[in-house]
Parts: sequence; C-alpha cells; structure tokens
Amino acid sequence: MDRREFVRTLATGGYAVGMAHLLGVEDFLAADDGEVPVVTALVRSDPDDPWSLEERTRYVPAEWYAAVEKAIELNDRLARSAFTGYLGSAVVPGSYGSGSATVSIGVSKDAGSIRDAIGDLAAGVSLDVQTIVDVEEVEDGADFYQPRMIDSLSDDRVPAGVACETPTSLATLGPALFHPDERQQYFVTAEHAFEGETNASGAPLSLPLSGDDPVELGAVAYDHPIEDVVAVEPAGDLVPSTWIDAPEPAQVRGQLTRWGLADLIARDERLEKVGALTGHTTGRVQGFDAVTCFTDEFCRRGQIRWGGEMDLTDGDSGSVSYHPDPEGDDGDVLVAGFNNARTWWPGQSYVWGVAAYRITEQYGYHF
Repeated sequence: MDRREFVRTLATGGYAVGMAHLLGVEDFLAADDGEVPVVTALVRSDPDDPWSLEERTRYVPAEWYAAVEKAIELNDRLARSAFTGYLGSAVVPGSYGSGSATVSIGVSKDAGSIRDAIGDLAAGVSLDVQTIVDVEEVEDGADFYQPRMIDSLSDDRVPAGVACETPTSLATLGPALFHPDERQQYFVTAEHAFEGETNASGAPLSLPLSGDDPVELGAVAYDHPIEDVVAVEPAGDLVPSTWIDAPEPAQVRGQLTRWGLADLIARDERLEKVGALTGHTTGRVQGFDAVTCFTDEFCRRGQIRWGGEMDLTDGDSGSVSYHPDPEGDDGDVLVAGFNNARTWWPGQSYVWGVAAYRITEQYGYHF
C-alpha cells in the first residue's frame, strides 16, 4: 500500500484528517511511500525548563499503523461494551515487519463464547483470549524486602525511587509531576497507599530517613483514585526532583506517548523501574491502552502491562516505569507510566499501572 492509497483509506475513517491536524499537513505528507508519522514522546528541549515540551516524531510503516489503529479501536469498544465476563484487554502491536496487531482479552468464563459477544468488531484483528479463574481467591504472598530510604538530606530536591510514608502505609516516591495550567510541581505517589483514610485529599505525605526522623513533604492536593495517583503540593523547603535514584542515576527528560509505547513493543524494547522495596528491575512491554477490571467495581483505562509479577511488591506502588531517551544525553529517560499493581493469579505475569499519556489526556499533568 503506497502513501496515497493509505491516505485515501484512512480518510474514510477520519484518521488521516486527525493525523494531519495533530502533526501538520506538511509533516504528514512528508513521509515516504508506505510510511506515516506518529508522535512518540513529549520531551523538554531545555532539561531545566519543565514547560519547554516538544513533540518527537517517528515514521512507521503504514500497514503496521493501520493494524494498530484498528486494534486500539476494537479495544476501546470492548471497554465500553463491558460484556459479561470481561475482565480486561490490551493492545499488543506486532513487529514493524509483521504489519499486525493483537488484542489480548481476559475473561472469567468460557473463552469459546467470546466471539459471539464481540461479533463483527473483531473482523481483521487477531485476538488472544485467556480465561482467568478465581481472581479474588488467589492470595498474594509478598516477600520481605528492606525499604530503600535516604540516609540524610543534603539537598532540597528529593529524588524518585525511594520510600515515602502515608498515614497508613509505605509507598514509592515518583519523579516531579508538573501541571502547566498552574505552573506547579508536585510530589507524586500511589493513591491506594492512603487506604484507610476517609479522603486522601489533605492527607500528609512524609519522607522516612534511615538516619533521622521523617520529614514532611506536603499534603495531597489532588486525588485521582481511578488512575491510582495523588499529587502532593510541596510544603517547606523540600521539592520533587526529576532524578530517579537508580543504580545509574536517571534524569527524566519527558514522557512516552501512546504511539511511543506501541513503538517499544514493535521493537521488543524493555522498561525499567526503581521501587522502594524491589529496587531496580527491567522487563518487556506486554501491552498498552490496557483496561483492567480485576480489583474494583470500575475498570481502569489507559494502562501499561510490562515485566513480570516479581518486578513489583507492596511498597513499590507509585514508582514509574521508564525507558532511556534514544536522542538524549547519557542518563536521560522518558517516563512510560506508574506502577500500581501486579498479577497474582496463575497463567499471567505482569505489572500494570496508568500510562503517562493517560494522565496528560485526563488532567494535563506531565513529567
């Protein structure tokens, strides 16, 4: 399929118009035959200026793009239909050479009836259907780890990847989260770490020190329970940092988009994370635009699936997954999303959490 034929094909569904609006007509038509541009990341042109975000573009095969776009559409329809037995789904792009994409679906009943429930929606899209049994009855046996705590404070900037404390539990501190409308930076961690609080809003977050008393970081300014994220407004002299306390220190330069994650899967790339309990781990990206309906009465959308169940344990929630910035300096990274939970049932093994692009789309925050 050449570029002109691809444009004509997508125009019938509005995709070409949408891409041209997003990237600009000149950018879109500048692609070679058989390729289209996608925005893969939002990156700061000035590392010290959090408001200097620029879009980074990559050209991808048109056939692959069309397959992934169709899988995204099917996955969205599945989430909205929420048929009986539906526990979640995710988009899994194939390699660039394959020109294909799959929708992975988890169900709680006979997988043989899945196509009857989906009907014609799945035409032209590969399905990977897995039956998940007794999700709620499987116990989560966590191993014991020593929390990663800062010895003492020598700087007013607190790095990510270390332990933080809520009134009820311990979690992992994420890197600085910015809100462009307010020109404000926030500490950030997992909302479920405030479980037991009547309302997370206004609840304090503190930094435990191995050689001293805990230090207050601030109070929750914004509570987002569905995405499982809280933004904490700094109080006092301490402020969040864009640095992650990894074995090789990493500086956040920006974040991956939906298509940036699709690109990583197509190229079989890995994500990294630093949790307060399990420390630094890496793992393959298993799916994006995922929907998870395993733990609550509502479904969480815009999720990432990556790594394995051993990459996360209690206390690691609030950490971020990230990938080296291929165009940045040594140590520069792009955030993929938060880590909030892991599988605990037989047959599947991954970490899941809300993607950075979802947080940006819903609330405007960025890394």
